[in-house]
Amino acid sequence: MNQDRAREALLAVREQVGHAVVGQESVVTSLIIALLAKGHVLLEGVPGVAKTLLVRSLAAAIDLDTKRVQFTPDLMPGDITGSLVFDAGRSQFDFRPGPVFTNLLLADEINRTPPKTQSALLEAMEERQVTVDGEPHALPEPFLVCATQNPVEYEGTYPLPEAQLDRFLMKVVVDLPPREQEVTVLMRHAEGFDPRDLSAIKPVATADDLAAGSAGVRTVHVAPEIAAYIVDIARATRTSPSLSLGVSPRGATALLLTSRCWAWLQGRDFVTPDDVKTMSYSTLAHRLSLRPESELEGVGVSAILASAINSVAVPR
Repeated sequence: MNQDRAREALLAVREQVGHAVVGQESVVTSLIIALLAKGHVLLEGVPGVAKTLLVRSLAAAIDLDTKRVQFTPDLMPGDITGSLVFDAGRSQFDFRPGPVFTNLLLADEINRTPPKTQSALLEAMEERQVTVDGEPHALPEPFLVCATQNPVEYEGTYPLPEAQLDRFLMKVVVDLPPREQEVTVLMRHAEGFDPRDLSAIKPVATADDLAAGSAGVRTVHVAPEIAAYIVDIARATRTSPSLSLGVSPRGATALLLTSRCWAWLQGRDFVTPDDVKTMSYSTLAHRLSLRPESELEGVGVSAILASAINSVAVPR
C-alpha cells in the first residue's frame, strides 16, 4: 500500500475523532503513534475528561474492534483472558475467549485490580498471546492496550510496579480542557450530542493503513548521532541525584521507536533531535522513579527529565 495514502488516512483520523471529542489532538496523535509502533499506552487523567470516548472514537475512525474492561479489586485473570468452559454435549472443555481478544482493549482504572490480574494482562501486552491451561492463544493484529488510571484517587488502588510501567510504550496525560473548549463541549450536549452514539464518525483508515504505516516507520533513517543522543539522555537520567531509577535500555529503544513514528507522520524519512525531544516526555517520564527526599521537596519528574535533556549536547 502507498505510504503517503496511509499517512493521509491516519492523519484524517484526528478530524473524525474531533466529531465526538473536543480538542485532545495530541492525545489522539499519541494513540496513533502507539498503534504504528505496536506499543501500549497508559492514559492518566481525572474522571470525566473523555478518556473512554477517545478510545471508542479512535476505534470507530480506524474501523477496529474495541472492548472495555472495568478493573475492580475482585476481577480475576480469567475475566480478562478467557477461560475453559465445559461442553456437556461433547464432554470436553472449550476455550471461551475473554475481552482481551480485540484490537483496542480499554483497561479502565487498571490500578484498581490486584497484581495477579495485572500480570495476566502483562503477558498479553508483551507476548501478544494468552496462555490458558498451557495452551497459547494468539491475539488479533493489531492489538493495543489503552489503560487508564486516576491520578488523584489512591484509596483502594494497587499502584503499577516499575516493571509493568516500563512495558507501556507511552504515558499520556489527558488534561482538563481550556475554558473555550469546555464551553463547546456543553453546547454540543445542549444541542443533543449523545456520547454513546458514534454514528457521526466515519471510518477513514483501516488496519491495512496501520500495517503500511508500520512498514514505513521501519524505513525512517536514524543517524548514529541521533542514536547516541538518545542514549546520552537515558544515561543522564541514571546519574540524576533526584532519581532512584532512570531510563533503561528498553526505554531508550522505545524513545527511538516513537521518534521514528513521529518523523514518519510528519512526512520525513529521517529522525531529528527535535523529534526526540517531542516524544521524550510521553515516552520516558513514567519510567523514572523519584527518591523519597525528592518527593518530599516537591520535585517533579518532568522538571528532572527536562534537566537531563538540557544537559546533553544536541547533535548538529
